[in-house]
Amino acid sequence: MSIVETVRFEKAVPVWQAGMEKEKNHNLLFRAVIPAREDALLRIAGHTRFQVRVNGRFLAAGPARAGHGYYRVDEYSLAGLLTEQDNVITVLMAGYNVNSFAYLDMPSFLCCEVLDGEELLAATGVCGFTASVYTQRVKKVQRYSFQRPFVESYRFDAAYEDAAVRADWKGEEVSLVPTEEKNFIPRRVPYTVCEFVPVQESYARGSITPCVPEKPFADRSITEISPILKGYTVEELEEQTIALAESWQADHADTAVLPGADADIPAGGFAGFRLPSSLTGMPELTVTAESDTTLILTFDEILVEGRLNAVRNGTSNVIVWHLAGGSTYRLLSFEPYTMQYLQLAAVGGAVQVRGLGLRRYDFPAAQLTNTLKMPTERLQAVYDAAVETFRQNTVDIYMDCPSRERAGWLCDSFFTSRVEHLLTGRSTVERCFLENFLLPESFEFLPKGMLPMCYPSDHNDRTYIPNWAMWFVLELEEYLQRSGDRALVDAARTRVYELLDFFKKYENADGLLEKLDSWVFLEWSRSNELVQDISFPSNMLYARTLEAVAALYGDDALRTKAKALKETIRSRCFLGDFFCDNAVYDEDGVARLSGEATESCQYYAFFTGVATPAAYPLLWKRLVEDFGPQRRKTGAYPHIAFANAFIGNYLRLELLYRAGLTDEVLENIDGYFHYMAERTGTLWENVDVSASCNHGFASHVLCWLHGIYGKKEG
Repeated sequence: MSIVETVRFEKAVPVWQAGMEKEKNHNLLFRAVIPAREDALLRIAGHTRFQVRVNGRFLAAGPARAGHGYYRVDEYSLAGLLTEQDNVITVLMAGYNVNSFAYLDMPSFLCCEVLDGEELLAATGVCGFTASVYTQRVKKVQRYSFQRPFVESYRFDAAYEDAAVRADWKGEEVSLVPTEEKNFIPRRVPYTVCEFVPVQESYARGSITPCVPEKPFADRSITEISPILKGYTVEELEEQTIALAESWQADHADTAVLPGADADIPAGGFAGFRLPSSLTGMPELTVTAESDTTLILTFDEILVEGRLNAVRNGTSNVIVWHLAGGSTYRLLSFEPYTMQYLQLAAVGGAVQVRGLGLRRYDFPAAQLTNTLKMPTERLQAVYDAAVETFRQNTVDIYMDCPSRERAGWLCDSFFTSRVEHLLTGRSTVERCFLENFLLPESFEFLPKGMLPMCYPSDHNDRTYIPNWAMWFVLELEEYLQRSGDRALVDAARTRVYELLDFFKKYENADGLLEKLDSWVFLEWSRSNELVQDISFPSNMLYARTLEAVAALYGDDALRTKAKALKETIRSRCFLGDFFCDNAVYDEDGVARLSGEATESCQYYAFFTGVATPAAYPLLWKRLVEDFGPQRRKTGAYPHIAFANAFIGNYLRLELLYRAGLTDEVLENIDGYFHYMAERTGTLWENVDVSASCNHGFASHVLCWLHGIYGKKEG
């Protein structure tokens, strides 16, 4: 794509161990020994994920993600770090080679060079870098979740860190060979600071006893491994970490809250800790093991009835370290995870834990140049939770959640993109997010014209959400208004019109989309059970999409088509009091209204302009006065199925805000979000704790609060 500038390495070439480019969960440790320098630059790109250390000290993790066939390049200053006579730079590189929502399934490689001005100090494929297999990480383990690759388990002895700190270390080097040439492009997005946050307190201590769980965690990410969902089968596993964690039951003998990040855990004991709020990053600690010990870390965002449930969110929230006795270990996870509560259990021997905490992996706070103070403590709690939610879900792309998926979902991104521009005055992450969808020539597992529901990711099961592709167009329209980036919008033209061509084959004689394939998704509520044969919320969104394309590319024919489609929807599905969700074909081949009307459907109607308060005053009055967070208590209109957090409640708030109903917006914000902010310091995917308690779209609360109080300050 012509709008993407390329990045060149001075000398380095992409390399990997010969014959292992497509090996699953294969980890290599690259090393270079560099003489003392006042300053130097490390330039790096790779797949799937890296972690860089200098003389054993953490420097960076990455890379920033890009679309198929493209790789973003990071640059890190080494000023003040190369102070030893001989300095060891290590890059731990994981090549996952499985499909997921978090990373692309592409061959492994590392391309890295260290420069002092024009002097080349080391470069992969040229000089200075060697590599060995990182056997300390257990290779054949289960996936972390359906959406993310492998869990972490390690086997360490006293020499576990020698390769990272000793210049004279000699390992068993592997043969590195050049890989295929790569398309390197700029990172652009801000670098994460990775600040360390210690746990705030210990909330429980006690012993662990062997147990057999009543319902062992048997998620599809473990039991349904196949060419469609890649990984290691149960029979292939060297270790199933979640099964190990579930084989021990914690007895909360002492629940006194103690401050601090240290603990002495006896053999067969555990200690539970709490961070200040739900945070995302790499857990870090120093551990002294008196004898051979297996240290099991489990974690989650919340406690359920005072207990930590490591699989609550459909994830294997566990990291295992097998430690040889008589040594002290500095431990840091490789991948980022989301947690507020952490539990450490010692199996086999006692351990001393010091300095337990989290190395944050999120959007840098220094980049947030436009924040406000709220007039009340309750609103301030929601505001702060929204900022946290944005930071943790905005790193290299916009993510739905930083825990279960770390996926770049459309629709979610429509809302989060507004927040980035609000807080930073820029749309840097959004540019990269949208650009990723334009980079590949096609998407292997999807029909021509359709966009992935989340990206960068691979959808080997050929699932897509047709509705979410429409949100791509709506976001593109707002992106142009925010950024003025006409070049990217023009580059997207072909992809946008191919999407419209895809939808044309689903249009019936009335111009309505019907019998859409794959996963027709509106929101997690009754609405999502009413999406066939003719989904009126889907068609409302389609009409709005046609309007957006017309505005982006000056297409008057599409503007006319959108107007006609809106009129058809109004005439077909308004029941006299509410809009009906869908029509279903009967045995005679006639599409008849189901008669069901959901709360979410009404919000879709007003959000897309199918309905307006002036045209439907009675319905609008009902929605404003009788719906909202209090309706579960009042029981008003029990036949109208409730909306969920995303996207129904957000559309509601957006509509109230557009109408200038400030008091109602603030009342709804308090009712919908304050209890979330109190419990986790973040905002949730659903109205309850049944899923992620940290979801990127939820940060959109900031847009309404700024719209209200920013104007007051001005």
